[in-house]
Amino acid sequence: MLEYAFLTFGSLFAIVDPFAAIPTFLALTASDTPRQRRQIARTACITCAGIMALFALTGPTIFRLFGITLSAFQVAGGLVLLLSSLDMVRAQKSPLKETPEEIAEGMDKHDIAITPLAVPLLAGPGAITTSIVMAGRATTLAHKAVFFALIALVALLSYWTLIIAAESAKRLSSTLLNIITRLMGLLLAAIGVQFILSALKLG
Repeated sequence: MLEYAFLTFGSLFAIVDPFAAIPTFLALTASDTPRQRRQIARTACITCAGIMALFALTGPTIFRLFGITLSAFQVAGGLVLLLSSLDMVRAQKSPLKETPEEIAEGMDKHDIAITPLAVPLLAGPGAITTSIVMAGRATTLAHKAVFFALIALVALLSYWTLIIAAESAKRLSSTLLNIITRLMGLLLAAIGVQFILSALKLG
């Protein structure tokens, strides 16, 4: 149980990576008040948690519909995580999480909490894939309860990360953010490899 909890939390938090969302969040909310920023961050993180939970619940149905095994999906998920981690290690914005077109569209929208902040910046393809894979590993009711509790924890930590960043934006070092992003990328690469190795054993 403890091993599953640590692996799930590390996987979800690393792929959601709220630190990488800070620059975009600050740019899109530059003209908003602190109260508005808190509301936007709250909506984005709740939406992120809801999307991950929804795909975790519907994953098995999707697998049966398309005839996909969990092992095959784990390999695909591992490859997605590896691609995303390579950009993170280089401290570059991954097109898997956000594209320039999505950010430009967000700048013109009144409510940017859902898009692009929640989707795809926080709950992108990597986060959705990881949610489905880790939910598939939850074989008992206790494991499932831990899984959904960790989704809520990741969303809560992401919210406070964005809020603290907004309140200390002037003192925030881009170098520090890049270091954290690189460390998250390294962790994500290891998790992606582990997904693939585990899938090959199951297959």
